Amino acid sequence: MPTLTIDGRQIESPEGSTVIQAAEKLGVFVPRYCYHPGLSIAGNCRICLVEVEKNPKLQIACNTPVAEGMVVHTKSAKVEEGRRSVLEFLLANHPLDCPVCDQSGECDLQNFYMNFGLYDPRFREQKVKKKKAVAVGPHVMLDQERCILCSRCERFTDEISKTGEFGIFQRGDRAQVGLYPGQQLDNRYSANVVDICPVGALTERDFRFKARVWYLSSAPTVCNGCAQGCNVDIHYVLDRPHLNDGARILRLKPRYNEHVNQWWMCDEGRYGFGWVDKGRLKKVRHQGRDATWEQAIAAIAAELDQIRQNGTGSTLGVMASTQLTNEELFLVREIFQGVLGARVAVSGPRPPGDSDDFLIKADKNPNTHGAALVGLSDHSAPTSASIIDDAVQGRLEALWVFGHDLTTLADEKTLEELSRRLRLFVFSGTNDNPTVRWSHWVLPTSAYVEKDGTFVNSRGRVQRIGVAFPPLPNSREDWSVLLEIARQLNHPLAWRNPQEIFQAMAQTLAPFAGLTYDALASQGAGAATP
Repeated sequence: MPTLTIDGRQIESPEGSTVIQAAEKLGVFVPRYCYHPGLSIAGNCRICLVEVEKNPKLQIACNTPVAEGMVVHTKSAKVEEGRRSVLEFLLANHPLDCPVCDQSGECDLQNFYMNFGLYDPRFREQKVKKKKAVAVGPHVMLDQERCILCSRCERFTDEISKTGEFGIFQRGDRAQVGLYPGQQLDNRYSANVVDICPVGALTERDFRFKARVWYLSSAPTVCNGCAQGCNVDIHYVLDRPHLNDGARILRLKPRYNEHVNQWWMCDEGRYGFGWVDKGRLKKVRHQGRDATWEQAIAAIAAELDQIRQNGTGSTLGVMASTQLTNEELFLVREIFQGVLGARVAVSGPRPPGDSDDFLIKADKNPNTHGAALVGLSDHSAPTSASIIDDAVQGRLEALWVFGHDLTTLADEKTLEELSRRLRLFVFSGTNDNPTVRWSHWVLPTSAYVEKDGTFVNSRGRVQRIGVAFPPLPNSREDWSVLLEIARQLNHPLAWRNPQEIFQAMAQTLAPFAGLTYDALASQGAGAATP
């Protein structure tokens, strides 16, 4: 393994690796536009110039292999002058769009100009004009004048999505990126080209002109759109509703995780967050009238306690959801099965959909595997359909539904009959659906980005979702509702938060043994099979 020196510090780097990779291992950042660790090397932007001793010319770090005894300087005066000259050429025809560009604030042209540019321009303002604001697909807008021809988008569509929509056409200062004739950027991963574009040439149509990036807050979480569990950063605003018509979430961006999604995410997950801010349940309701949480918990617990005292726990049906966290599913098991003897079915509220051999899974629920590890979905467990059938046949006195739209299993006439027959009919969830109309009690609960907990993806990786921002007023986390129900049933549990619940799971359930929130960190960890 060759040993080289970078800025006075020695490092060993694998044979065949490049100077830019060795520098990153040392924590030395080398500017780049065309280089991306998930794509092939193009070496065409030339901004990653470094000085290699005994070499008369500056070299590009992205395509220069390491060698034994190599001595590299990344911050010398010669290097900065070379980068300044490259930057001058890149900006020669770049429009002065910064005041209206969505990339402003996270643009590498701006950043590198401030870091080592600051030159006196030698070009007259006679820029080559190209097409602006061209919709190249349902999610992406292209501004050819801003493009610096790094070719990242072209390589992404060739190598990752393998759909090949982009190409670079013409030569010299007339060269421009564009779509091949008859093509549209409409593949399932199209918006990733926006993430990897280092300038404002490719922007999101959905996010366009909604907010300046410096107004956005960011929090790490996990996409709940399917069983892959891609790691994402959620960008949101809480105190500037005039920027975005009251919506809190403005965009999702993929977060690197080598074991799950690397640098990428699908468009379905990226644009599937609208439900978090639209159509939400905001009030506790009883028989169509407003109520309080205290009234709801007391009344529901009293009915459940009566069923327990009558020794008829099997007449209580529960439809749990694979949108719930592991911690919440564990409480469902402990309280409804363990204390009340209920019949618990667990399934996904979202029906199966399309899949591919990259990231998209047919299971559109994030925690199906977690439900199996918790022990709620073995072969002996009832199905949601059988729970509904038992309720219709009068074999159930009470039914608690976690987020499901029962019209996927029965028509509204059946739901109306259930509402009359059942002694207790509870719906807890985030969004309005037809089941709400026929439920005796409606409990507005938090979206997954408003609560802490964990999901287990289809490959058995346990990942913490975290709290991006507080729940909506008058909504509560499912885990806190369940803990309060247990207390009202005179079966208080010692846990006060998801972290303590997870610790109990690690002590009780073999698949989670030895895991902690600290061990999961930001990348998650594998769990044993059930």
